[in-house]
Amino acid sequence: MSMPPVARRLGAMMLLAAVVAAARWSCGHAAADPLAPVFDDAFWRQWGDGKAELSGYDLVQPRYGQKRDGVAVTIFVTETFSNSLRVKSDPGKHPKSDEFPVMKLNLVEDFPTGIYDYNLMTSTFVALDAVNGRSAGNATKISFSSQEWCGNVFAQALFDATSIRHESHSYFDGEADHEETLPYSEGGLAEDALLLWARGLAAPVLKPGESRSVDVMKSLKTARLLHQPVTWQKAKLTRSAQSQKIKVPAGAFDVEVRTAEIEGGRTWTFYVELAEPRRVVKWEVSDGEEAQLLASDRLVYWQMNGKGFESSLAKLGLKPRGARMP
Repeated sequence: MSMPPVARRLGAMMLLAAVVAAARWSCGHAAADPLAPVFDDAFWRQWGDGKAELSGYDLVQPRYGQKRDGVAVTIFVTETFSNSLRVKSDPGKHPKSDEFPVMKLNLVEDFPTGIYDYNLMTSTFVALDAVNGRSAGNATKISFSSQEWCGNVFAQALFDATSIRHESHSYFDGEADHEETLPYSEGGLAEDALLLWARGLAAPVLKPGESRSVDVMKSLKTARLLHQPVTWQKAKLTRSAQSQKIKVPAGAFDVEVRTAEIEGGRTWTFYVELAEPRRVVKWEVSDGEEAQLLASDRLVYWQMNGKGFESSLAKLGLKPRGARMP
């Protein structure tokens, strides 16, 4: 994996600003949205350094009626996206009118179920500027895959101006190949973007003590693992007015609490550190899912794929896989 194009364009912040400005006007400028996050110079000083933020978590994941102990990894990194292809664009391959910046979150979850493991990955891409008639802070693509010894499944959702292109593929009978067009709820939030929302990286922005009702699109992970359709559900988002202290394996933190109560679904609770970079140090879900931060670091991880770099897993609170592990 090569260095993200956004990072290569940074070199100087003025050059990045030119790319962002071009994307703003050429990819479908939307009117200013008071609920959209602001991705300003301070944001790019933090996230435009050519590195990714990687965090390891102790994970508890419910599956088959039992709670499973596993590990999760979150990878937050900025990239330049092609609007026509909805993939990371290679430098010089696309016109500036086809490019816009995104924040990518890769959420990797691994946990055992008896003799075999589940390996899940959800990739959520949030636009960092207005695109396709939507303000900054809205999802532009989500993909999900699950691998286990019975087979694999894959799903993705591409967010356009007024609708969502959703497709899924599965080894289950009756779910092999499916394509549909979903409505795009005005001001809606994807459940798979909640980890970004909790950090202030996805709309809507809430003030301390504020609550807001929104429509939430069911997680692709939930839809696939529970064999349910992808639908929109009402939800109540809340940001705490007061901070509290919390202790996790990574240490003690002053945090604020954000919740997402999904009607007829799950309730998410996020504990977000008050200090920058405002990591999610713990999350809990009403179905029994839980994750606690072990450690994190900013790394150019795509250049760390040679033998010997396994030792760097310690920076994330993780260990290399042992011999003869599946």
